[in-house]
Amino acid sequence: MLSKTFNLLFYLKKPKNYLNGKMPIYLRITTDGGRFELAAKRDCEPEKWNPASGRMASTKPDVRSANAYLDTLQTKVYEAHRKLIDSGREVSAESIKNVLLGIDDRPKMIMEIFYEHNKEMFALIGKDFTKSTYNRYEAAFRNVKEFLLFKYKASDVSLDKLDYSLISAYSFYLKGKRNISHNTTMKYLVYFKKIVLLCVKSGWIVRDPFFAFSMAKQEVDRRPLDEIELAAIVEKKFTNERLRKVRDIFVFCCYTGLSYVDVQKLKRSEMIDGFDGRKWLSIKRQKTDTPSKIPLLPVPLKILERYSEHIQCISQDRLLPVMTNQRMNSYLKEIADVHSVIGKGDC
Repeated sequence: MLSKTFNLLFYLKKPKNYLNGKMPIYLRITTDGGRFELAAKRDCEPEKWNPASGRMASTKPDVRSANAYLDTLQTKVYEAHRKLIDSGREVSAESIKNVLLGIDDRPKMIMEIFYEHNKEMFALIGKDFTKSTYNRYEAAFRNVKEFLLFKYKASDVSLDKLDYSLISAYSFYLKGKRNISHNTTMKYLVYFKKIVLLCVKSGWIVRDPFFAFSMAKQEVDRRPLDEIELAAIVEKKFTNERLRKVRDIFVFCCYTGLSYVDVQKLKRSEMIDGFDGRKWLSIKRQKTDTPSKIPLLPVPLKILERYSEHIQCISQDRLLPVMTNQRMNSYLKEIADVHSVIGKGDC
C-alpha cells in the first residue's frame, strides 16, 4: 500500500538540561501523519549544522565521513520504503522502522500465526466464540502441523511456501494419507483458509493461494432412520460399556431432536417439571440462541435416569456423560460395523 506522504529529515535534537556543545543527530520519518525518530549515532555543534541540507556544514575529512554516513542511512531508508512497496505491504512509519532495525528480517511462520489466532480465539470463548468452535480450529491446527511434518519434515514453514501447490498437497494428504472424507476435508480447508486470509489482510502475503482452488462439497444422500431401525438400535445389547454409552447418547439425540453440542452442555438444572406433570428440558439452543422446551418421552427419560449417578455427570453437573464429537462419531462408525441398520448416521 503506497503512502500519500513520505518525508525524511535529519535534525539536531536538544538534550534535556542542554547548555552548550554538541547535539545528537536524529532521523525523523513521516508517513501519512505517522512518524518515528531514530538516533543517527552521530553528533554536531549547532553552529556547524545546516538545517536546509540536513548535513554538517564543513569540508573537513571527519565531517565528510559523518555526512557520508548520513547519506548511507538515508539510502537505507529509501530502500526500506521501496522494499515495502515492491512486496505489496503497508507503508507506514512503523513498517519502515521495522525494516531498518531488521525486525521483519525473520520470516513469518504459518503455524506461529495459526497458534496466535487460536490463542486469541480461546480468550474469547463465551464472548465471540464457543468452545466447540475453538476445538474445531485446534483440530485443524493439528492437521496442518502433521501435514507439514509429512511434507516438509518440519513443524513449521515460512509464508513464502504458502501457495496453490501447498493447498493442493494438504488436501491430498487429508484425503489420501489420513483417509478423511471429501466434505470433512473441505471443512478443514475452510478453517485453514481463515488463517491464510488473515495473512493476506495483514499484508504478509500478496494474494490468496486459495484463489483458484475449488472447495465445493459433494452432495450426500443421508436417509433418516425409520421407526423399526431406531427401535433395533435401542434394543441392541452391547457388552462394551463405551459403545453402550455412545448408543444411548445417539438415541437421546434422535428422540429429542437436539444436536451434539446441545446435548453435550445439558445441565441438571435444565431438566424441569412441566405444566403436565412430566419432565421437560428447558434450554437455549446453541445454533439459534433461542429458548426451547422439550418434553422428555419415556426412552430419553430412561436414558437420563441411567446416568443420573454417573461420576462424570455429577462432577461436571451434566445430564449425560458426553465425550468429544470426534470420538462420538468414531465410535458410532464402530457401532455401525456391529449393527448395520445404523448406517453412517451420526448425532
